[in-house]
Amino acid sequence: MKNCKIAFFDCFCGISGDMTLGAFVDLGVPAKWLEDELSRLPLEGFKIETDSVFRNGIKARKIFVAVSDHTKSRNYAQIKTLISQSPLPEKVRQLSLDMFKRVAVAEAKIHGSSLEKVHFHEVGGLDALVDMVGTALCFEYLGIEKVVTSPLPLGQGFVNCSHGTIPVPSPATLAILKGVPTYGTDIPCELITPTGAAIITCLAQSFGNRPEMVIDKIGYGAGTREIKSRPNLLRVTMGRGQDGDNSDTLRHDRVTLVESCIDDMNPEIFGYLMEMLFVDGALDVVWAPVFMKKNRPGTLVQVLCHTDHRERIIQRILSETTSLGVRFNEMERRLLSRESVTVRTRFGEVTGKKIRGIDGKKRMVPEFEDCRTLALEKGIPIRKAYAQIQKALDQD
Repeated sequence: MKNCKIAFFDCFCGISGDMTLGAFVDLGVPAKWLEDELSRLPLEGFKIETDSVFRNGIKARKIFVAVSDHTKSRNYAQIKTLISQSPLPEKVRQLSLDMFKRVAVAEAKIHGSSLEKVHFHEVGGLDALVDMVGTALCFEYLGIEKVVTSPLPLGQGFVNCSHGTIPVPSPATLAILKGVPTYGTDIPCELITPTGAAIITCLAQSFGNRPEMVIDKIGYGAGTREIKSRPNLLRVTMGRGQDGDNSDTLRHDRVTLVESCIDDMNPEIFGYLMEMLFVDGALDVVWAPVFMKKNRPGTLVQVLCHTDHRERIIQRILSETTSLGVRFNEMERRLLSRESVTVRTRFGEVTGKKIRGIDGKKRMVPEFEDCRTLALEKGIPIRKAYAQIQKALDQD
């Protein structure tokens, strides 16, 4: 075990780029230094303005990126070149590129575009560049070694963007947050922006409860809206704590295990039940043969899900099966760090997972559905389709 500098992101009202910068400035990053560092990028037409505001009586720092040119947008290839060729430190460049890639991958899939050519105003704009590169700069300035994040709240309703009116959470936000613990609220506005989702999924090693730490500093970053039910703030707590050698490769979250034993149902129904449980938000579904009371053979149904999907899972089991009841319990789990990637190959675009192992080494794993589609389209054995997609991912 070793001492490390830990930051806990308490996202009780979501996260966005300006809220993150506000919290970091409140933690001690000089706003003038941040603006000077960002000016090393070949960018013009922006200025960082800061102000102290109050949200439900809590003093916080509000960051506003004043942009004089709202007309220019950039595609992912242009952004990648702009950041890669900048004189910023290597760690700052890499973290910035990782954030932009997460948004670009999500947008490309949603809009049916290639990764390099995906073109969108929201992320190609100056404010998003300032938010993400600025976050990377602040992260390096503060010397944070480990980030733990609370589960993320999601709003509801609709929001206007360059593509028109879209639902909240936005499609890009949801795509970026795959595999991340979230929960729904009745707040009728966007709580997690795509930029905020990209920032937190790149920074966080785990999601869950506040870690053990000696608290040194607390920073509050303010959002723009006034929300009645809770203060529109991002709270970041910095301190010192213990960290294992391999903890940066693991994520942490809480899940619910729902289970029931069934011994009197037509077995044909189990296949349909599994399909519908995944539609309801199940993370995993397992059938296991068991012997029940009176020595009857039966099936143990086990469903893993996030807590906000628990009631739907329970309703599905009780309505679709002969079960008279279910049991459930909360549990913690640790997961290897992973992210979705899209690679262009001679077969077209294929997707996979980039997984970081305990030893820190990364490996690529193809998505089964892409392998299945390729096998059917090309009339080849699925093992060959898997091998060809694996080779393409490894070469990326």
